[in-house]
Amino acid sequence: MMRAGRTLSRLVVLCGFGSLMYLTPALAETQPGSDTQVDRFDCRQVADWEAPDSALSWFERSLWASHCYIFQARAVRIGVDGVRTLALSHDIQDGVEREVARFLDGPPVFFERRGRIGRLSWSENANDIPASPAGIAQHIDRFYRLSLGGGDRIANRRAVRLDIEPLDGLRFGQRMWLDVQTALPLKRELLDDRGRVVETFQFTELHPPRLHQGSVSLDTQRAPPRQPWSPGWLPEGFIDQPVDTQSGQHGSEVGHRIYSDGLSTLSLFVEPIQEGRERLIPGLHRLGISLAVVRHLTVEGSPYQVVVMGELPPRVLAEVAENLTWTASQGEAPAPAE
Repeated sequence: MMRAGRTLSRLVVLCGFGSLMYLTPALAETQPGSDTQVDRFDCRQVADWEAPDSALSWFERSLWASHCYIFQARAVRIGVDGVRTLALSHDIQDGVEREVARFLDGPPVFFERRGRIGRLSWSENANDIPASPAGIAQHIDRFYRLSLGGGDRIANRRAVRLDIEPLDGLRFGQRMWLDVQTALPLKRELLDDRGRVVETFQFTELHPPRLHQGSVSLDTQRAPPRQPWSPGWLPEGFIDQPVDTQSGQHGSEVGHRIYSDGLSTLSLFVEPIQEGRERLIPGLHRLGISLAVVRHLTVEGSPYQVVVMGELPPRVLAEVAENLTWTASQGEAPAPAE
């Protein structure tokens, strides 16, 4: 069981520490050799925009702010696995964003990500998918009810509360506190399908943010990668995300896709089970606030391990794991391994 726990820990690292991703929810990993014909967004125009006048416009503004403001901060994360403090930073160099998170207590963990403003999904047509802040705001409005709550003071800054309630029982809700001056997210509470707070992520100190006086690159249009498998069922609105999910911690035999509705995210890992290699125990696992469902399959006589994880109701993760399908070229549909 200890070895299974270490494997799940590595999967969480590959997913980006879950809760940290909300700082820039649509940051696409930079691809080598993809710097030609890159679209750009000039962050200086944010200063001329009128103040948001609705919950949805506040949400979209927070996404633009997360891409365009340079800042350093201290934060605390409170979850079922305890309390952790972090140092965070967000910078922009030559149009490419760089965000860093470093845990200040407990096991030393350092997380760094570089990338561009992502698209809502894969696309080969530049007219299909808008820049992510606009696309995500339009998309989540179909699956969540957004409303404005009262004001508050977070990290010694005035904040407005944004309540985000799912319209079904297939995803979690959130409460977010946005900086009145910049719209940067200062605090987030993750609510489970019963409305209980399962995690709080909050800035405790924020050095004065500075609006980037230049452009930020948008992710290039790309065709989705080919996998011999695909989820036969996903909650409505979940889209295959155009992010590079390769990691030196996993070999090329590990297939990994990320699906998101613009706010909630799940990761799907599929790998062949090799003799002498560790297996995870089938069933539901908990790692911090993240849940993971593990399933073993047999496809044309070969065993595979499937891991579905995310901050979603367990029944949703289990349904995705139970409905994985293979293309016809790979033989029959998968069946549970004996």
